Amino acid sequence: MVGTLMIGLREGLEAALVVSVLLAYVTQLGRRDVARKIWWGVAAAILLSFIVGGVLTFGAYGLSFQAQEIIGGSLSILAVVMVTWMVFWMLRAARGLSAELRGQLDRAIVGGGWSVAVLAFVSVGREGLETALFIWATTRASQLTPLLGFAIAVSGIVVAVVLGWALFRGMIRINLTRFFRWSGILLIVFAAGVLAYGVHDLQEAGVLPGPFAEAPPGAGAFAAAWFGDAAWAFRIPHIIAPDGFLRALLKGIFGFSPEMTKLEVIAWFAYLVPTLTLFLRASFAQDRHSRQLRAAAATAPVLSKGTP
Repeated sequence: MVGTLMIGLREGLEAALVVSVLLAYVTQLGRRDVARKIWWGVAAAILLSFIVGGVLTFGAYGLSFQAQEIIGGSLSILAVVMVTWMVFWMLRAARGLSAELRGQLDRAIVGGGWSVAVLAFVSVGREGLETALFIWATTRASQLTPLLGFAIAVSGIVVAVVLGWALFRGMIRINLTRFFRWSGILLIVFAAGVLAYGVHDLQEAGVLPGPFAEAPPGAGAFAAAWFGDAAWAFRIPHIIAPDGFLRALLKGIFGFSPEMTKLEVIAWFAYLVPTLTLFLRASFAQDRHSRQLRAAAATAPVLSKGTP
């Protein structure tokens, strides 16, 4: 629930910021006709996101179990890739988002026609598709019902829209760089759990070695250790009940399950440790750069007084 709420809040706020920047700029230009086209693009992006979410939720029921697991595992891994790219991109773009969008809007207005609607559609649609895919993956991993997961995500999006409107109206101020840093850390942790669950799906489908398949004939000791009962990293349902609250909490936040395979554990650590390390290094490097720029701006007038 926390992961689903966070993805709805973060992606919703990103989309709300994009829309507010576009609308504020065209309002300054006095182009209300362009504002209407922006809303058409936003509406089309939202509709596409709902369609994709519906297809993901209900489209695989007629397939075989193996096909469902292959699709589920593959899309879970794709969701992790997209969210990882998104958190790093937003970390870099948070400060220059407004200028970048205004430049794109200037070119779209010059082009005329519906190119402005296309800009809004692409900007918001990207967030909507990421939201639909990652919410679908997290609800599968945490075993939330699709309806409950949708309701939680929508609540996060509603909060994001309210925050975006308040920012647009100048009613509140939020340190967006700090917000995107901490939300990025949480999403990376959630994504590690989704990745582990995606690996589990592919193991159940027989695409990856795991406890649901037998070792091929003639396999050596190393290869056999990844099949059958030997493929489990640990099985502790007697300590953490599979249907208990603690299991649900750990599963929803960290992707932890009382029964995990070696490949799941390896995938979890192999993703989380380097990705989180790179993200934190990039985030703190950005902070240092910002402090250096502020220090240079503060000392510039002092230096100028001593120059002839």
